[in-house]
Amino acid sequence: MIKNYIFDIDGTLINTIDMYMPAMIEILEKYGFHTDPAEVEQKKHDLFGITGLDALKIAGVADEKMRRQMQQEWFKLAYQREDRVKVFEGIPETLLELSQRPDTQIAIATSKLRDEYDNHFANLFTFANLFDIVITSNDTDRHKPDPDPVLAALSQMHGDPETAVYVGDTVNDEKAAHAAGVKFAAALYGAATPEKIMDGDFLLHQPADLLNI
Repeated sequence: MIKNYIFDIDGTLINTIDMYMPAMIEILEKYGFHTDPAEVEQKKHDLFGITGLDALKIAGVADEKMRRQMQQEWFKLAYQREDRVKVFEGIPETLLELSQRPDTQIAIATSKLRDEYDNHFANLFTFANLFDIVITSNDTDRHKPDPDPVLAALSQMHGDPETAVYVGDTVNDEKAAHAAGVKFAAALYGAATPEKIMDGDFLLHQPADLLNI
């Protein structure tokens, strides 16, 4: 029986790909990292759901100082498009029901920066108040697909891996979950590439499917 539910945010609770990823392509172009038009959509999907610094490194930005400068510009541009963010239908109701179950905890383990979480996500969405435990990319040295964020959340929950699940939308989420020894619930409803996570322990076609695992 699952008692500890740990959630990713982007692509799992809210749809943010249209806020983040076109802005990333623009910043890469500004700094001379050209993307062939035929490869833009694939790059958006491949680099979504990991930390900004990791995404830029994979995109070919080797210099750390440059990556940090580009990340700042990228996020500034992205948050000018915050009106593109949508909550996945059924998320608030599902989270509320889980939070009210006895002996059940819900937590966040996200690649977002702490500042992003506090000043944007938590301020915009009232259901954020349901989470007592929040692990951001500032809270661990290693990030998904390493298990550290999931393990940090589980530790604060004092949870047993056998009764825990990580809910995410990417293959990196799945790798992090299994490396942490917890089950993976694949948020197919929000995944940019759902075919890559069809081997998840639980397949979620809608958020309410979580209530039946």
